[in-house]
Amino acid sequence: MASATSSGPLTESIKDDHQEMYDYYDKYTEAHAAGNEKDAIAWANQLVWEVVRHAVGEEIVVYPLMEKHMGDEGKRLADEDRKEHHTVKQLLYDFESLRTSSVLPGKSNETEIAEQQSTILKAVMDHLHKHNDSEEQNDLPYLEPKLGVEGSKKAAGDFKRTKKFAPTLPHPSAPDQPPFETVVGLMQAPIDKLLDLFKTFPSAELKAELKESKDT
Repeated sequence: MASATSSGPLTESIKDDHQEMYDYYDKYTEAHAAGNEKDAIAWANQLVWEVVRHAVGEEIVVYPLMEKHMGDEGKRLADEDRKEHHTVKQLLYDFESLRTSSVLPGKSNETEIAEQQSTILKAVMDHLHKHNDSEEQNDLPYLEPKLGVEGSKKAAGDFKRTKKFAPTLPHPSAPDQPPFETVVGLMQAPIDKLLDLFKTFPSAELKAELKESKDT
């Protein structure tokens, strides 16, 4: 597909999410390299939380719009994007499984688990960089003109609202298209949010430091 240059509120919302993913992963790698696994797992949790909600928001709001407004090419691109999301969800499911697997106590096992988690998250980000670039270069520039300014504003609002009610843990076997994804997601989200209560996330101070570093 040839290049286009149109942008809009929906594109900006999605790009902002993409950048947050990269920022969270950078903070994870910094903490992991420094041997600070407490902060590393907190940033990893934040990354998983963001990626999963973002993916569901796109599957419920953005991809149906591509199929509606971009014809056969929109359906082809949306199907490709869903397949790429499934790969990421499966990797994140493997990451979460490491957390809950039974291991013998001891530093060697903890270190091994941490390295396995690091390997999985690197694979996730390698995949996401290509996927996100494709969305920004191939999907959104062609969807935006079809939506128009007001349509893009509405889509951005729908996308942000959907993320608030989306599951926060990966479910690779769940439906990835509405209406079934919407129904299953609404059922799963409260359970995920309950499980989130038992996880550590970056403190307000750490998030403030990240925001300050981005503003300078």
